[in-house]
Amino acid sequence: MSTPSPAGTARPSQDVLNPTPEFLAFWRERHLCTLTTQRPDGSPHVVPVGVTYDPEAGLARVITNKGSKKVRNVLASQGGPQGGARVAVCQLEGRRWATLEGRAVVRTDEASVAEAVRRYAERYGRMPSPNPDRVVVEISLDRAMGRA
Repeated sequence: MSTPSPAGTARPSQDVLNPTPEFLAFWRERHLCTLTTQRPDGSPHVVPVGVTYDPEAGLARVITNKGSKKVRNVLASQGGPQGGARVAVCQLEGRRWATLEGRAVVRTDEASVAEAVRRYAERYGRMPSPNPDRVVVEISLDRAMGRA
């Protein structure tokens, strides 16, 4: 399904829980991604990250340090009426691109962190270095789009 953009070209949307095989394959390839969070002043904060996509659960996950600016931004917004900070993750390669959007929360429990690390190692082909300050930015997805 796609909706017209103002320029008249199609912006292909994806079903977050049932993406096309090409879209899912693109998210399983090793790519550097970006995470966009909102600073307290409303401006965007965009940083490079590794992202894993779990369509069965409708989640994207980013492992990071608990003291990072992205974590502080999510924590500052996650207590709001919507139940999480509005964020987006994106990746691109040439003409292929994919964006996932949703509400993020910070998970600190051991099981959530271990699952995120496992998925990261699977996608990126390496186990991240041990980090006692590691947390997970877990995104409950509600929108996906891209051209894979």
